Amino acid sequence: MKIALVSPYDFAYPGGVTNHISCLERYFTRMGHEVRIVAPASKAASGLGDRFIPIGTPRPIPTSGSIARLTISPWLSSRVKAVLDEEKFDIVHLHEPLMPMLCTTVLRLSQTANIGTFHAWQGKPGYDFAKPVGKWILKRWFRRLDGKIAVSKPAREFASGHFAGYYNVIPNGVDISHFSPDVAPIDRFCDGKLNVLFVGRLERRKGLDYLLKAFYQVQQEVPDSRLIVVGPGTRLRKGYEREVRHSGLRDVVFVGYADYDELPRYYKAADVFCAPATGWESFGIVLLEAMAVGKPIVASNIDGYARVVAHGVDGLLVPPRNEEMLAQALVCLLSDGALRQQMGARGRLKAEEYSWEHIAQRVLNYYMRVLGEPPWRARYPQFKAVPLSV
Repeated sequence: MKIALVSPYDFAYPGGVTNHISCLERYFTRMGHEVRIVAPASKAASGLGDRFIPIGTPRPIPTSGSIARLTISPWLSSRVKAVLDEEKFDIVHLHEPLMPMLCTTVLRLSQTANIGTFHAWQGKPGYDFAKPVGKWILKRWFRRLDGKIAVSKPAREFASGHFAGYYNVIPNGVDISHFSPDVAPIDRFCDGKLNVLFVGRLERRKGLDYLLKAFYQVQQEVPDSRLIVVGPGTRLRKGYEREVRHSGLRDVVFVGYADYDELPRYYKAADVFCAPATGWESFGIVLLEAMAVGKPIVASNIDGYARVVAHGVDGLLVPPRNEEMLAQALVCLLSDGALRQQMGARGRLKAEEYSWEHIAQRVLNYYMRVLGEPPWRARYPQFKAVPLSV
């Protein structure tokens, strides 16, 4: 099968959708399928060769407490049409399919089966822009989707609240061979201190400012603790570093961006992984990565995270924006090595349920189901419908 995986986001910049697509490509290719990733890119995508087709120049667009790096050029049609005519895909799988401009252009011009995966929740993306004309146009593109996937129940509820229809829930996955308890930790953090790890873009909605306030309280009770901050972002980093200096915090290390190969080693060096996001998270891929390495979790009790972490089983959930309860949960785990080990072991078992091998097969089965239904059954008789439960 020839598959197009389409992203509206800059493929050279790390993010949940980009990682999701990269893993799908990797596992579909291993299964013997011919896959192309279609996305804007600010620089060449390493390691993909002709499997990556760049279209458009991404620009940073502020949206819902984050920065979306999109191509907003209205002049993409000729390039998109040329790619679709040349490649002749069996499936066009668009991620955030209603996000302008690349995905909506592909959706408008595609003459094959179109699948859309909806990742976002609570105002990201904002489907209400330019009402009522904008909403009417998006509904036209929405009707061109032959199948719809949501990465979680919150993502499904958000999307269906704007565009009614059936959404098959297939969650994000994690590469459990890459994020493994057997990886070597980062040496410089193996000095006997207890490490709290944060991984994420340095944006307000990720909640790092609350974690810094909580960590001040943590160090009063666990003085040999350290906070490791991993993730890209320069605009807010200077402010966070200034806050650390003025508050008198010790042992807060800003690592910056860590590439995919190095990231598991940071998880391995951690004693507790902390995700203090304030909202707008439809899932919790960083939680799964930490759990796959066998680490206990402290996270905000928001819908996207609560679907992954079971409170008191593989982690602790606390109210968002509450630095006092965040500090208490961190102290609880940092002070109890046996509890950390128990929760980490349970988390690893749960992460195995989300292995990309399993998730990619579920997505492929859904492709076959769509191709096995009218009007695609006549065009692709070799694809048989797959029961919806798989």
